[in-house]
Amino acid sequence: MALQSQNFCLLRAQSASNSLYFLLLRQAFTRDRRDREPPRDLPSTNAVSYFLNDRTFPIVEFANRTLTGNGEKRKESGLAGRTSYCSLSLWSRMTRQSTAPLVSAVSGSDAIVRESPDNYISRTLKATLRPPALSWSNWHRELNWLNVGILTLIPLLALIGACFTKLRWETAIFSVIYYFFTGLGITAGYHRLWSHRSYNASKSLQYILAVGGAGAVEGSIKWWSQGHRAHHRYTDTDLDPYGAHRGLFWSHIGWMLRKPSGKLAAVDVSDLSKNEVVKWQHKHYLALASTMAFLVPTVIPWLLWGDAQGGYVYAGLVRLVFIQHSTFCVNSLAHWLGETPFDDKHSPRDHFLTALVTIGEGYHNFHHQFPMDHRNAIKWYQYDPTKWFIRCCQMIGLASHLKVFPENEVRKGQLTMQLQRLRETQDSLAWPTDTNNLPVISWESFQEQSAEHFLILISGFIHDVSTFLDVHPGGRAWLLSFVGKDATAAFFGGVYDHSNAAHNLLAMKRVGILQGGHPHAVEENSVPPSQRLKITRYDELSSTR
Repeated sequence: MALQSQNFCLLRAQSASNSLYFLLLRQAFTRDRRDREPPRDLPSTNAVSYFLNDRTFPIVEFANRTLTGNGEKRKESGLAGRTSYCSLSLWSRMTRQSTAPLVSAVSGSDAIVRESPDNYISRTLKATLRPPALSWSNWHRELNWLNVGILTLIPLLALIGACFTKLRWETAIFSVIYYFFTGLGITAGYHRLWSHRSYNASKSLQYILAVGGAGAVEGSIKWWSQGHRAHHRYTDTDLDPYGAHRGLFWSHIGWMLRKPSGKLAAVDVSDLSKNEVVKWQHKHYLALASTMAFLVPTVIPWLLWGDAQGGYVYAGLVRLVFIQHSTFCVNSLAHWLGETPFDDKHSPRDHFLTALVTIGEGYHNFHHQFPMDHRNAIKWYQYDPTKWFIRCCQMIGLASHLKVFPENEVRKGQLTMQLQRLRETQDSLAWPTDTNNLPVISWESFQEQSAEHFLILISGFIHDVSTFLDVHPGGRAWLLSFVGKDATAAFFGGVYDHSNAAHNLLAMKRVGILQGGHPHAVEENSVPPSQRLKITRYDELSSTR
């Protein structure tokens, strides 16, 4: 099915779960690169985008076209009789659905498709069978009993074992070391290497991280990374496997206790399917997890200092509880506790406490904004042992090509949030009456009203200082001497060079503008210091043009 450079088909595909459909459609739109843009010599076009397999392909639609026959042939009016062929029945068979109407009648022979493709998230959610709400009648059918057993039995055994097993100092030190070994397998391996490809690792380092990560018993690299990529792509939506918008308990552990409602939403893990180490670990995961989680931490203390029971309890069970909940905190605590210094579009947050319990994964707001960066913490004093580990591996040749997001763009994110907070502060303050809302008063009227009110003219603005007479630092007499007069020169250094704070306070007392006086005032003196630099949104700027 070839598409020539001047022959276009407008195809509207409904939800297509058939993999053959996606393959054929992708081949059709990538075979000839010239087909990605409409020819420049054609009349007015309206390009729409069809989102497919993480890529966007322009599909060109022309006005003044007619549909003839059974949908197999389209004639482009005004294009010297050239035709474009497209088998609509083929697409219907591939999707196993009736082909949706491709064009809507407008007037005469004009036909333009006006409906844009559905949002992928909403379309997927519509096609997904939602699990029923938990109740006393169905809870035993809706729970994932394997995960329930792992996540409840292991902590229970760890608690019982700790009550009846003495902790030796050698075992305590080994347990901490083994905690970081298996934890780095998750943070430096599963997360930053395989989920986000934030650096390159040598084959030996990959095997070390794969073995260490298996000891955390959190699933294989491929399964873990697929879920995590889905989490990043669909953050805070119902397609997020452990979306924080569903509550702290759900994002921490609840999502594992219930049976999944279906397959994960579409994410690309083709790179993992080709990785030798990932395939090896996935194939032997059960053996690796059992060995690294329980056998190794039991045997090493037994052989070195004769404490097999202590190794099993503390380096095995207790460590496993801590490392698992450390990872779970990245999904829960890191979306609940802290600040948003880089972006507040989604829930991830930065906090030192979260970093402390997650081996450096607590600066989550930065991570979600710049996921390909090998860092979580960008400042030298922030706690991120995973970053330090990766850099140490680079020094000894085990890691390379550490990715760092451009500093200029990182600072833009910080500046955006700083400006946003400044704008919030700005909006919470009281400001002088807008110049456009002040009455224009003639000099004669100003003189007359000054006889009854304490009015002073400064920089073309008329100010009512009656409430300030008794608190004026220079005394009441000075203000009274300028009532009904122009005190501009006196205010700006003639008598006293007033502070910015005094100028800001003075602006709050504006009650009018002197006719013909304001345009001749010195611009710098007519604008209070607090209003010389203000945060303005782009739509406010466009509205003033």
